[in-house]
Amino acid sequence: MSTRVLRTELKRSVAPWAGALVLTSALAFLYLVDGAWWKGSTAWTAQWTSLALTTRGLLFYLWPLAVGLGALQGLRDHRSKMSELLTSTPRPAWHRAATVAGTTAIALASAFAILVLVGAVQVLAHTEYTHLGWLPIALVGALSLAAGATLGMGAGRALPSALTPPALAMGAFVFSALMHMSLGRTQTYTASGVPVTEPNRVSLLSPAVQEVRDVLVTLSASVHVGQTIWLLGLAATGFGLLAATTSRTRLIALTPLLAGAVIALLVLPSDPRRMYVVDEAAAELVCDGPVCVTKTHQGRLSGLEGPGKEALRLLHDALGDHAPVSIRENTAVLPEGSTPRWSQETVLFDFDEEIIAAAEGEELTWALIGKGMVPGCEPVGWSGFGEDEFARTVAVGWVLGDLKSLPGAGPASLRREADAEARPVWRELEALSRDAQRARINAMRADAFSCEGDAFDALKGGASQ
Repeated sequence: MSTRVLRTELKRSVAPWAGALVLTSALAFLYLVDGAWWKGSTAWTAQWTSLALTTRGLLFYLWPLAVGLGALQGLRDHRSKMSELLTSTPRPAWHRAATVAGTTAIALASAFAILVLVGAVQVLAHTEYTHLGWLPIALVGALSLAAGATLGMGAGRALPSALTPPALAMGAFVFSALMHMSLGRTQTYTASGVPVTEPNRVSLLSPAVQEVRDVLVTLSASVHVGQTIWLLGLAATGFGLLAATTSRTRLIALTPLLAGAVIALLVLPSDPRRMYVVDEAAAELVCDGPVCVTKTHQGRLSGLEGPGKEALRLLHDALGDHAPVSIRENTAVLPEGSTPRWSQETVLFDFDEEIIAAAEGEELTWALIGKGMVPGCEPVGWSGFGEDEFARTVAVGWVLGDLKSLPGAGPASLRREADAEARPVWRELEALSRDAQRARINAMRADAFSCEGDAFDALKGGASQ
């Protein structure tokens, strides 16, 4: 396509308006809505993979919009009553189709690229870890908008009605919703019997991805390949419908869509653990002595090293040979709803945990001591406030010799509640002999690390489960 043809097509098509609408609506959604994409290490401007996955998540509504706008473009010849005139010209139908489809596809892909670029400028300022693993995620996102618009154009030309664009946009939206709410989810049960839902391979036919839950999680290579095959099938069908001049050729044009769906489902992984996987390079540990963080967060090691070593020293003074010997960022990514796994030899933490995220300096030392004493047994992906927080407050007070109000325990009212519940238990513990104190602390840690029994009850002298 020559530059002159491209300029002409941009002037007489909806392509520039479609690109502008996609870009402005996406930026408005990101900047005007205070959502999870602005918080923690998974913020869309914090890391490269988070940026790519967050912008892909916006395709939940951007992709249906692209399909509808493509259908509107496909009605152009019908609205201008030029269909019969164009079929009588010697110019091949596929040539005209390539011009129209190419212009719109370029406009929408460019809009998505600018969206990613806006985030990339901010990511550069927020992280020291640079890689290219996020690029396939973004490229598939751009391809999905181009393919959706092309499919919409072909359907608009094949079904020239004013109802076609809104019907296609709504159909694409319903398709995306079903992929992430029912048809694309499979109910399973955790080891503790908690019902949860996991994505199945059908959900990956939607260009949108689920919400970013962990900064170390990315899409596997087989997902990229399968989705690319599916999207190319959609684009080929759209192009075929756009160039078709008879009912027979329109039916034949559906073949790439069906073939793409079949091949994609054969390529896409069936196990959810092979869909969203840990990025091994990002999870590689960077250490300063016994304190380690992932390469993703290597820029935060300097602020963690001092408080971390002090926490290990205090834990060793209090627990002796039973104390943990290292502090490490947790790289285990468990299914949502499952029970976390802890080690008494290593203090495992996550930068997104409220008690860690809200702390720095001396309070960070307290928070790390708390994680080394009572790591927490809330199921993965859940949040709560209760006896683990009370037990942690008492345990940190026992290590420090003075009860402290720990950081990140939520609003001031919850912190006051934790202190109020912990203080009488701490006083009772302090009144015991040192051997009796150690017995209760050891019982508490056994319950806290096994996630069986009640750690706070153990501190009060209850039997360990």
